[in-house]
Amino acid sequence: MYITLDFDKLVETIQQLHQRIDERFPCSRLKTIAKELNEMADKSSADIEWINRPNIWLRLGAALVVLMGVSFMVYSWMQLDAAKTNTLNQVTFVQISESVFNNVILGGAAIFFLFSIENRIKRSRLISSLHHLREIAHVIDMLQLTKDPYYASGQGTSTESSPERTMTVFELQRYLDYCSEMLSLVGKLAALYVKHFPDPSVTQAVNEVEVLCTNLSRKIWQKIIIANSLEQKALAAAEVDNCDTP
Repeated sequence: MYITLDFDKLVETIQQLHQRIDERFPCSRLKTIAKELNEMADKSSADIEWINRPNIWLRLGAALVVLMGVSFMVYSWMQLDAAKTNTLNQVTFVQISESVFNNVILGGAAIFFLFSIENRIKRSRLISSLHHLREIAHVIDMLQLTKDPYYASGQGTSTESSPERTMTVFELQRYLDYCSEMLSLVGKLAALYVKHFPDPSVTQAVNEVEVLCTNLSRKIWQKIIIANSLEQKALAAAEVDNCDTP
């Protein structure tokens, strides 16, 4: 069975995540980032549609220029053939031949440039979108930096410069889990670009985004594991206290 990454399902998952964050943390900055990721998904849809749609005017212009170049090269060959029949000396014939050869080389380079310009324009737009996804991943990481499981469990000691921490252990776990989910969706959204535009530069940029999201998510899950461990210890201690109470 051949399974592909479905764009509609991915967008639906992003929308659901945004709604879940809105319901649990309505005043958080994480909700704003989730909304931006949702908007980025809509932009990705427009990007993919734009990629799959050929640029007719650009292709017609390139074809016209190529036709003019080919006509010029044919004319140059005709001039060379005419020079052969005339009583020209060997030096003049070599000069004409060299000029025709240079025209052929330059014409071939121009044809390659014109036929690749559409891909380069599309590549530039996709790389810009991938840079935006990378920025979103870094902002998600910034939001989770101050989320400390020890403070949530009541074991931390604040200083004058410490940020305000009011989350419970459960809320912290949900917040970090949302961050991890969002990073995963950022990587999946980036993967859609290379699916529709398998360009080496775009593929490399997508791989960099996916590696970044994986590394950041690994850091978040370390916090989740610590929070879960602290919660289990607290529950075990509460059970012991209940058993010791007469």
